[in-house]
Amino acid sequence: MAERITEENVTSFLQTKDLTAVDFYRDGCVPCKRMAPVLFRVEEEEKDRIAFGKANIDADPQLAERYGVMAAPTLIFFHKGEEAARFRGVVKEDEIRVAIEKLKNI
Repeated sequence: MAERITEENVTSFLQTKDLTAVDFYRDGCVPCKRMAPVLFRVEEEEKDRIAFGKANIDADPQLAERYGVMAAPTLIFFHKGEEAARFRGVVKEDEIRVAIEKLKNI
């Protein structure tokens, strides 16, 4: 299960594994709800290699501002704490998997 990410724990979270991913979402956001099962499947398959987190941009707007998140959903992949890929809006599972494969080869 994805870890809850806040301004207070984001730095330590980004250090948990070489590859991390943060799903910036809003409660009540229909596109966010459409992405949830996709991200759950990817997380289940990749949890040994990628740490997954979820950040509620309404509850923690400073965190969204820190990473330049202007809309939900936004999915950001980090490699060793640095942003490596970003997806905005509803994204197909295949697109996420292609990005993960590229990130694994960094």
